[in-house]
Amino acid sequence: MDPTSVISIGTLRNVFTSEAGQVLPPIVVQCLQTRILTPSPQAQERFRVVLSDTVHFVQCMLASQNNHLIKNGDLVKGSIIKLASYQTNQIKERRVLIVLELEVLKEYGVHDKIGQPDSLEKALDKSQNSGELQRNPYPSPTATTAAVETATAPAFYGSKPSAPPAPQRNHPFDENKRPAVSGANANAHIIPIEGLSPYQNKWTIKARVSLKSDIKTWKNARGEGKLFTVHFLDETGEIRATGFNEQCDALYEVLQEGQVYYVSKARVTFAKKQFSNLSNDYEITFENQTEVEKCEDQSDVPQLRFNFVPFAELAKVEKDAQVDVIGILRDSGEVAEIMSKTTQKEYLKRDITLADTSGFDVRMTLWGAVAQNFDAPLESVIAFKGVKVSDFGGRSLSMAMSSSMTVEPDIDEAYKLKGWFDATGRNETFQSHQALLGMGQAGGRLEVYKTLEQVASEGLGLNEEKPDYYSTKATIVYLKQESVSYPACMSEKCNKKVVETNPGEWRCEKCDKTWPKPQYRYVMTMSVNDAYSQAWLSCFDDVGRMIMGMSADELEALRGGEEKSNDYLTAFAEAVGKTYIFRCRARMDSYGDQQRVRHQVVSASPPNWSAECTKLMETIRLYSQD
Repeated sequence: MDPTSVISIGTLRNVFTSEAGQVLPPIVVQCLQTRILTPSPQAQERFRVVLSDTVHFVQCMLASQNNHLIKNGDLVKGSIIKLASYQTNQIKERRVLIVLELEVLKEYGVHDKIGQPDSLEKALDKSQNSGELQRNPYPSPTATTAAVETATAPAFYGSKPSAPPAPQRNHPFDENKRPAVSGANANAHIIPIEGLSPYQNKWTIKARVSLKSDIKTWKNARGEGKLFTVHFLDETGEIRATGFNEQCDALYEVLQEGQVYYVSKARVTFAKKQFSNLSNDYEITFENQTEVEKCEDQSDVPQLRFNFVPFAELAKVEKDAQVDVIGILRDSGEVAEIMSKTTQKEYLKRDITLADTSGFDVRMTLWGAVAQNFDAPLESVIAFKGVKVSDFGGRSLSMAMSSSMTVEPDIDEAYKLKGWFDATGRNETFQSHQALLGMGQAGGRLEVYKTLEQVASEGLGLNEEKPDYYSTKATIVYLKQESVSYPACMSEKCNKKVVETNPGEWRCEKCDKTWPKPQYRYVMTMSVNDAYSQAWLSCFDDVGRMIMGMSADELEALRGGEEKSNDYLTAFAEAVGKTYIFRCRARMDSYGDQQRVRHQVVSASPPNWSAECTKLMETIRLYSQD
C-alpha cells in the first residue's frame, strides 16, 4: 500500500501555528528516527523520535505509556504512524511535539525516508524572526534564568544545555578569533558521534582526527574549487567531515591527524556512500560559523579503530568493498608512473607485498604521495584502514583517498603478528591470493581447481570473444631451455625488445633510446602434469622469477655462451619437479594459418599445504552428504 496516500502532508506547520486551545485533529506521519534519552538516576526511561510529514520534520517526545511500542519493535525507523493525541511544547527554547497516544499503521510497512523534509524549527524561526533566532538561540531577556534552570536537565536529542550568556558574535567565521569551549563544562555538554543526525541544530562533539586527506581541487563547467576531508572518531563511532573552499583554507592547518578537537556549528547531512568507507549514515560539512577548538585532554578518546580481515578471507569479500588489513611487509617495489586512459593524467604508484598468519600474501598498491614517500623497512608490521578489494587476477588491495596506513601500530594485533613472524612466519611458504577466485556462484568459497583433463574437455579458451580463466594444481615436468628470456628496454614501463646495433649499444625503437646493456626478462614455456593429463603453459617475468629462483639477468649470466654451463643446466634441473597453484588464462591465438588455444600463467604460488588439507576435508565432507 502506498503510504503517501495517507500521510498528512504539510500538516506539522499548522500544528505549531494553530491558535491556543484549538483542538488538534489526528494526523498521519512517518517516523525518521528513534532514540532513548540518557536519563538521570531518578528519571523514568524516555524516548524521543523524529517525525515527518514529508515537507517538514520535528523532534518529539513520547509519553511513557508509549515506550512499549519501541521496546517491542513495533515503532521503528520508517514506520507510518497515526497521532491520535498530542500537544505542542517548548523544551530549552525549542519547539517539541509531545506524543500522548499513537497507532502504528503496520499495513503500510516500513519505508525509507519519504520526500526531502526540512527542519520545521528552522522554517518557523526564519519566517518569524528573519533568521535572527537561528544565530542566537536565547535572545530573550529571560535567557540567563532559563539557562540556570535547565543546566542540570538531560540533553534533548543530543543538544547541549545552554551556557551562561556570553557576548554575541555577529561577525563571520574568523580562524584568528575562534570561540573556545570552556574546559570543565565542555565534557558535560558533549554528545557522541552516534547521536548526530540532520534533525538537530545545536551540538558539540569531542573527537579525534583519525584520517586527514590532502587538499583536492576540481574544475568543471560550473566553476572550480577545493576541498579536504577528515574522519572524526570517538568511543561510539566515526564520521566523515568535509571542508570546501573558504572552510578548506581556514581549517586544513588547524585539524591535524591524531589530535582531539571540540567541533560544533557544522551541518550534518546524509552520507554520500560513494565517497566514504565509513558505516555512518551521516556526514558533516563545515560552514562559515563552524567552531573548532583543540582539546588538551585526549585520554578518553580512543585511537584509530580497525576491523581486520585475514588475507585468507579476502576471497569471500565482494569486489570494490573496503576492508581493514594488517600484515608483514615482505616486498616493496619501485615507484612507477602510469597514465590514466580516461583522464590522460599521470599517477605515481608502488606495489608492496604483505603476509599474515592465515598463510596468504597479497599485493597492495599505494598511490600518489603515499607511494612516493613510502620507506618502511622490510618485515615491518603495517596496518591499513579502508583499502579497496580488487579482483584483478584473483584478489589484490589498493589504497583509496579515504584509506589510511600506520607503520608499526601500537596495537595488540601488531605485537601478535610480529611475534608469530619472528617465531615461525619468516620461514613459511605463503600462498598467493591471486591464485584464488573471489565472490561468485560458489558463494564466496575458494575456486575448485580444474584438472588438466577438465580444461581440455570443457573447451576452455575456444571462445574467440573472451578468454577463460581457471586455476589448476600441477607439477612442472619440463622447461624449454631455448629462448627462455629476451633482452628488454630498461625504460620504466617499456619492456620492449631491444636490438644490439653495435657492441655495447642496445637500441629500443619505441623509446628511441640506446642502452649499454639490456635487462633480460623471462618468456618461458613449460610442460606440466597432474594426475590426469598434461598441458603446455607459458609465463612471463614475474612467474619466471619465482620458478627459477633468480632474475633473467642472473640466469643469462650463468649461460656461458653457446655451450651451456653446468650451473645453467642445474638451475633448470632444480626448477623441474616442483608443484604450483597456477592461475591461467586460456584464449585462442593464431599461428600462421592455424588457430590454437594458448594457456598463459597469470600468477603462480607454491601450495599452502595447510590450506590444501582444509580443501580436501571440505571435498570429503561434500561427498559424504546425502
